[in-house]
Amino acid sequence: MIPLKDNIPSRRVPVVSLLLIGVNIAVFVYQLTLGPQVGEFIYSYGVVPKHFLSFHLWSEKLVRLTTAMFLHGGWFHLVGNMLYLWIFGDNVEDRMGHLRYLVFYLLTGYLATVAHILFNPYSPVPIIGASGAIAGVLGGYMILFPWARVLTLVPIFFFFQVIQVPALIFLGLWFFLQLFNGAFAITMFQATQGVAWWAHIGGFISGMILVRFFVKEKVYRFY
Repeated sequence: MIPLKDNIPSRRVPVVSLLLIGVNIAVFVYQLTLGPQVGEFIYSYGVVPKHFLSFHLWSEKLVRLTTAMFLHGGWFHLVGNMLYLWIFGDNVEDRMGHLRYLVFYLLTGYLATVAHILFNPYSPVPIIGASGAIAGVLGGYMILFPWARVLTLVPIFFFFQVIQVPALIFLGLWFFLQLFNGAFAITMFQATQGVAWWAHIGGFISGMILVRFFVKEKVYRFY
C-alpha cells in the first residue's frame, strides 16, 4: 500500500518537516557526487552496531546517531521515507509545535537505532536512513489521529485501486508488517539484514509512548 495523502489539514506551515526533507535530499545529492567513495562516507557517518559500544565518548555516539538519520542507500530508500514524512509529519508537527516536533523526531530516531543495535549487536553493516525517526512520527500520528482517512494506492491483481483507509488500520498494518519481518530477521539474519526492521519497530513504539509528552494541547482531538 502506498499512501498518497490524508484528510487532516495543517493549521500552519510544517517548517521542520520541510526542512528535514530538504536536508535529506541535499545530503543524498552530495552522496551521489562521491562516486566510489560513498561507501567510506556511509561507514564513517552511519552507525555500525558492532563498533558503536566501543565509542568511549557519548558525544561521538550522539553525532553518529544523528548523522546516520540523514544518509540513504538509494533513491527508493529516500523517496519512500520522504513521502511518509510529508504525508504524516505535518499534522504531528502541527500538534506539537516546531521545536518540540524536532526534538521528538530526533529522539525517536535515536531510540529506533538503539533498538536495532540491541537486536543486531555484532552486525558490521552500517544502519542509515530516516526510517526510524519517521516510524516514530507514524506512531505519534496513530495516537493523535487514529480515525484520519489516508488516501491509499492499493495493488489488486494487475491493477491499482485508490481507496480511503483509516489511519489506525493503515498504520496498524504497516507496524504488523515490520513486526513480522523483524521476527523473521531474527531467524534468517543473513537474508534480511538489508532492512533495519527493529529500528522501525522501536521507532514506532517510541513514538506511540512519547507523543503525549510533546503535544502542546492537553486535550486530544481524535479524527
